[in-house]
Amino acid sequence: MSDTPDLPPLTPADDAKATDGPQLTGHALIASYVRTLDGSPGVYRMLDAEARVLYVGKARNLKARVSNYARPSGHNGRIARMISETRSMMFLTTRTETEALLLEQNLIKQLKPVYNVLLRDDKSFPNILIAKNHAYPQIRKHRGKRTTKGSYFGPFASGSAVNRTLNQLQKVFLLRSCADSVYNNRSRPCLLYQIKRCSGPCVNLITPEAYGDLVSDAEQFLSGKTSNIQTELAAQMQQASDDMEFERAAALRDRIRALTAVQQSQGINPRGVEEADVVALHLEKGQACVQVFFIRANQSWGNADFYPRTGAGAEEPEILEAFLAQFYDGKPPPRQILLSHPIDNEDLIHELLSARAGRNVALAVPKRGEKAELVENALRNARESLGRKMSESAAQSRLLTGLAEAFGLDDVPQRIEIYDNSHIQGAHSVGAMVVAGPDGWIKNQYRKFNIKTAPGDDFGMMKEVLTRRFERLLKEDPARATPAWPDLLLIDGGAPQVTAVGEVLAELGIDDVPFVGVAKGVERDLGREEFHIPGENPFALKHNDPVLYFIQRLRDEAHRFAIGTHRAARAKATTKTPLDEVPGIGAARKRALLQHFGSAKAVTRAGLSDLMAVDGISQAMAETVYNYFHTGE
Repeated sequence: MSDTPDLPPLTPADDAKATDGPQLTGHALIASYVRTLDGSPGVYRMLDAEARVLYVGKARNLKARVSNYARPSGHNGRIARMISETRSMMFLTTRTETEALLLEQNLIKQLKPVYNVLLRDDKSFPNILIAKNHAYPQIRKHRGKRTTKGSYFGPFASGSAVNRTLNQLQKVFLLRSCADSVYNNRSRPCLLYQIKRCSGPCVNLITPEAYGDLVSDAEQFLSGKTSNIQTELAAQMQQASDDMEFERAAALRDRIRALTAVQQSQGINPRGVEEADVVALHLEKGQACVQVFFIRANQSWGNADFYPRTGAGAEEPEILEAFLAQFYDGKPPPRQILLSHPIDNEDLIHELLSARAGRNVALAVPKRGEKAELVENALRNARESLGRKMSESAAQSRLLTGLAEAFGLDDVPQRIEIYDNSHIQGAHSVGAMVVAGPDGWIKNQYRKFNIKTAPGDDFGMMKEVLTRRFERLLKEDPARATPAWPDLLLIDGGAPQVTAVGEVLAELGIDDVPFVGVAKGVERDLGREEFHIPGENPFALKHNDPVLYFIQRLRDEAHRFAIGTHRAARAKATTKTPLDEVPGIGAARKRALLQHFGSAKAVTRAGLSDLMAVDGISQAMAETVYNYFHTGE
């Protein structure tokens, strides 16, 4: 079943309900909608006076579900507030409740309603891939969709966890990690062979059969079948020692040590749980932390913590149910999920996850035994992580309050945008924007700008960046209905940069976004920054003021991001060739041409017949390449 069901569009009648409905509010308004509904499954949306979505919900029976909101009493504080703010509703029927659940989650991710539980961190997790598209399979880290033919093992909690495991696996199984393009162009073994981390298949130092045995051993190990491998390696080491092949025995000893190190680095290794995700939730003072431990092949492959938005006061069953539906959107669920709390619609979530996995996915809340210990361990980690997060949030809140006082702001800023530029004598000029808020850095809101009009001119670059940023913001959100609008701009620079920003905002008619320039001061020393606010004299903060250190961190993050963006642009330019501009020449054809002729310059001089001799270059493409470099001759 697809995660994106083919659903009917919103009907004009439904649209009329949302825009031209009766001028009622709260319970009375909802009761007026109930009379128009039937018992079909579907999705409903509750909107406020400005047509912003407050809540998206699903229902097995729309009429029965919405009727609950029409009751004047019996609601908790969160639901009562939501009902009181509702000014209109929208409805969409579906064929099944599972389709309603899928549509609900898609709308929540798209609209981000304030009363819904929302998983704010939607990152992917890395896997280990043994690619099978080559005679000598490559082992590597993999993220994203599983499009390459091969064996996938994971997920791992972080890239560093994968890298550590791969580092040890190379010592044990000697599988190649180089890309196919590197492998195909080797004439002698690389350094990895010299340090005994590769078996050298690129120069035929191992037979395909022997290499296949190594691949099989690696797959067995990553599947949890380690005892046979260790026994076999130990026997080989003993035999090599008996044959007085001490160098080979020492190499096998090192492989056994590396294998042991991998097993020890996995942390908790449950004997009775082969494959599961342990999902534990701790809720305190309206804030939630969900810890997920990945158990694969009877080994713990790390854990990750998440801090979903609780929808203005949702309770554990609703938070955990929403987390499961959103977390496994695009990630394959394991065979078993161990939960810290029961969820309300377990049968529906079971059906959804089983459909996504293509097999049965069991949900359980263990009460005793090894599984219960795993959940308790995850719950303890969730509790400790939330405590640290709340402590950091309290400190961040104090710093934001101090920032508002230092700059004379009317309100404590909830979104700060910091801007910086980077270039070398005008080359590869880029602008960068980083964003910070009450929860720290908002990295999915970072933006980079390739400078088009004024490379090398710091003031012109700043004007271009701010113009592009706010022109787009005015186009996408003119009513300022989303949190995308900043409460404060920090500009890396002094009075000239501040003047440039003021001109841009004035031209766009924006007069309510405060901005401050952060200059290094007369002596350009860290800790003696001067702050420039339009219409005021430059001033400085005390040398040991925590707010000053906070501003320095904000500026340094913008500088780091700008420098990184500039270096990436510069690195990309170093690999650029004239072939990049030829229509129809992609990475594969470019590689074939360079391998055949040796250089891009030789390609530009090649004749038509020579171009046609290259694998993958047809007569039409050869003519395209030839004509591109010989125009006018």
